[in-house]
Amino acid sequence: MHFPPGFIPSIQNTEGFDMPAFVQAHTLPPPVSVRLNPGKMPLPQAGWQADKIPWSSHGYYLQERPLFTTDPLFHAGAYYVQEASSMFLEQALRQSCNLTQPLKLLDLCAAPGGKSTLLQSLISDDSLLLSNEVIKPRANILAENITKWGASNVVVTNNDPKDFERLPEFFDCIVIDAPCSGSGLFRKDAAAMDEWTEGSVAMCSKRQQRIITDVIGSLKPGAVLIYSTCSYSAEEDEDIADWLLETYPVKSLPLQTDPAWNIVETHSPKHSAAGYRFFPDRLKGEGFFLAVFKKEGESDLEKQSFKKIKETVSAAEQQLLSTYLRPGADVIFHKWQEDILAFPTAVYPHFLPLQKSLYIKKAGVNMGQLIRAELLPSHEWALYTDAAAALPLIDLSLDLALDYLRKKDISLPAQPSGWAVVQYQKISLGLVKILPSRINNYYPKAWRILNK
Repeated sequence: MHFPPGFIPSIQNTEGFDMPAFVQAHTLPPPVSVRLNPGKMPLPQAGWQADKIPWSSHGYYLQERPLFTTDPLFHAGAYYVQEASSMFLEQALRQSCNLTQPLKLLDLCAAPGGKSTLLQSLISDDSLLLSNEVIKPRANILAENITKWGASNVVVTNNDPKDFERLPEFFDCIVIDAPCSGSGLFRKDAAAMDEWTEGSVAMCSKRQQRIITDVIGSLKPGAVLIYSTCSYSAEEDEDIADWLLETYPVKSLPLQTDPAWNIVETHSPKHSAAGYRFFPDRLKGEGFFLAVFKKEGESDLEKQSFKKIKETVSAAEQQLLSTYLRPGADVIFHKWQEDILAFPTAVYPHFLPLQKSLYIKKAGVNMGQLIRAELLPSHEWALYTDAAAALPLIDLSLDLALDYLRKKDISLPAQPSGWAVVQYQKISLGLVKILPSRINNYYPKAWRILNK
């Protein structure tokens, strides 16, 4: 392992750094970890040799790396392949926010969606998660992964952080997993070593300050900012914490950790802000840093009230749409151009200001289109965790499921004509339409598996 010039000297005085052990850890393969979707697969699938990640409710280490691309459950959103250290976000959220209350959260730099799906699994159904990504192609990937996760209380946006100035004191929690120099990923991504320079660290530090400056006004007083990077550099970690404390009315929030986890608690040099560092020689995970802050003061804005919502869907249409949801699902339907979106009733009022202020890629769950008093169902509905068995359910073999995910023609035993949901191990993959002479595969073309 040959680290970039200047890298080791730049971090050798970092609290918790042990150079021989650190170098040795980078000669070993990285651990494989996944986080389950509790709405779809609450327990590891049969055949996995899995060990619990101690700081995560739904995270597991796998003893070997399967070929995730050929596992239909991966494409169904039953689990997310996520680096174990970053799952520590759960502890930050649990210890700093009251998750029994409805919250409005922003995951600012959210693509490809690992932290957003983690957040969604922890918040209440009547909480709102806004997942944002500034880079358009990455925002498309984010929307795909949120759709597969199957939740209705998430809005995906494609905005610059500065755009959130239009939402003053709106969020109860903002998560900034900031773009960084990426040194914490050297073991997993050799390309990150080729791109690392001391200049890139300085550039990233300035960018991180700009991002925080742009968005902190949309955080309520008394609310929480969670900041993280996958960098070992103090300029992007503890120095940012000191800069935050000097620049804004925030205070550091220490977290409780189990000594057995071997997470290093650090303290920023000027103001002793608590930070949490992950070193691959100390635990099963990659390099990661996280710190939590609470914004002080009281809001000058009056408590927001909402006018009575004017229904955009008729009573007859609501009755039809409700047959596609599990009994008791508390949702409001919203017409969006030709489509019908479903939101939790408590979340829907918060969607309206977002609609006016941001560029929205995805919102709630797209139920489909109403055409002549019938629903033309959408792929999003088929993956929704609250979808009812309103259409026939067809469980596929592994080979057929992979053919479906490759958007190939598939053959099935005789089935009634019409729409159907295809599944694998009782977890939905998407839609087909059965015709007298063929079966139309409606898996999204952009999502199809390309390998053979």
